[in-house]
Amino acid sequence: MKIAIVILNWNGEVLLERYLPSVIKFSEGLADIFVADNASTDGSVDFLKLHYPNINIIQNSTNGGFARGYNEALESVTADVFCLLNSDVEVTQGWLKPIINFFLEHSEAAIVQPKILDLLKKDHFEYAGAAGGFIDQLGYPFCRGRIFQSLERDQGQYEDSIEIFWATGACMFVRSEVFRELNGFDADYFAHQEEVDFCWRAKNQGYKVYYVGASKVFHLGGSTLSNMNPKKTYLNFRNSLFSITKNLPRRKAFLIIIVRLLLDGIAALRFILQFRFRHCWAILRAHLSFYRQFRKMYRKREKAKFILKYYIVKSIVWSYFVNGVKNFNILVKD
Repeated sequence: MKIAIVILNWNGEVLLERYLPSVIKFSEGLADIFVADNASTDGSVDFLKLHYPNINIIQNSTNGGFARGYNEALESVTADVFCLLNSDVEVTQGWLKPIINFFLEHSEAAIVQPKILDLLKKDHFEYAGAAGGFIDQLGYPFCRGRIFQSLERDQGQYEDSIEIFWATGACMFVRSEVFRELNGFDADYFAHQEEVDFCWRAKNQGYKVYYVGASKVFHLGGSTLSNMNPKKTYLNFRNSLFSITKNLPRRKAFLIIIVRLLLDGIAALRFILQFRFRHCWAILRAHLSFYRQFRKMYRKREKAKFILKYYIVKSIVWSYFVNGVKNFNILVKD
């Protein structure tokens, strides 16, 4: 099995200097390594050419964000499996073999993610992906090990390999033929939740997504946009509405969009009460962008039969904010 590790970079010279060595050291002989540069202006490409002349460099002409950046870069990469890896990820010894073995032993596996731990707090799961992603009935994403801002300590509770709903873009392994069949990520997302949409489309086509706990990496997180950045609020709220529009049966999608718009209004009010006015404005902008692009998103709906059982809880918002459930295992028991 030929693996291609593709690291998307934008002005991340410092991150490449810090974390690329672990990728090279612990992937030697098992994978080819590429850095796809999104038109950086900080000297990233010169740094790579000087210090890592054997690394394959793909230079995108513009910064098209995560989605378009990977779509363009992977057109020139040949492999059985792509590993899409953030530039702020530190990999560990033996991280690739469990993933490779899982693909070889499970032909139905199209997308796989490892365990994602916090680089700054290594005994805790990290926000982006943790131990595998899920969504609730209203399309809100959450993870085993992370519900909203609550992160669990890694105590060996998620050492298994299980089917999940979505895999994180921070470290996602995907069969190349599946990536190309689905036409890659939706470039209209730019960044954030494009992996949720991608996995949702894959599942609508009958493919399966898995988490493999025997492989682990450490993610710094927030190196592009922190959770406190209003742009991230804008992208998350808008892109979630995009995914619902594209990936659910028509009647169900319309009903859920109405509910989500109302809940987004409550979230905006909460930001006002917290004096976080820029985040409130970000939600309004997200809605306006959604309205403008609704027809375009609607035309992207898959022709495949929509999966009806896509969620494991009805409302993660109610469970978390009303019932106070902050642990995944308690959540699923309820």
